[in-house]
Amino acid sequence: MDAKVTLRVNGEARTIEVFPDTSLLEVLRDDLGLTGAKYGCGEGMCGACTVLVGGKPTRSCVTPAAEVKAEVVTIEGLAQGDRLHPLQQAFLEEGAMQCGYCVTGMIMNAAGLLATNAKPTTAQIKEHMEGNVCRCCTYERIVAAIERAARAEESR
Repeated sequence: MDAKVTLRVNGEARTIEVFPDTSLLEVLRDDLGLTGAKYGCGEGMCGACTVLVGGKPTRSCVTPAAEVKAEVVTIEGLAQGDRLHPLQQAFLEEGAMQCGYCVTGMIMNAAGLLATNAKPTTAQIKEHMEGNVCRCCTYERIVAAIERAARAEESR
């Protein structure tokens, strides 16, 4: 191990030792036990590993943990207390998953969108979500879930 790194993950400071090339995904899953972000392609192309870093959707498989300076939010930290986040609830209500492998990355990417655009159009949702791959092809339900979550947030 080359460096001690302190990461703020889901509101909690965590100090770990990492090699310079250790990915944020490896730290989250292997060192911190946060297994919501998934290893997909390992190249940042599929979106299964997406988490929020400083509020921005970030591919954790290609992000060196030692370079992360902002708050990290994973799917485990998205819920508010014992209530699901509106996106999590909407994905359930719309049946926007089959195998579920891509869902955490989809939700985290969508959370980044809604944080910067509370009322995205369907076209904006599709454009923003373009880099996330769902092998079960539930794209229409994913878009519907994001639209539902945006409406739910608006009515809160």
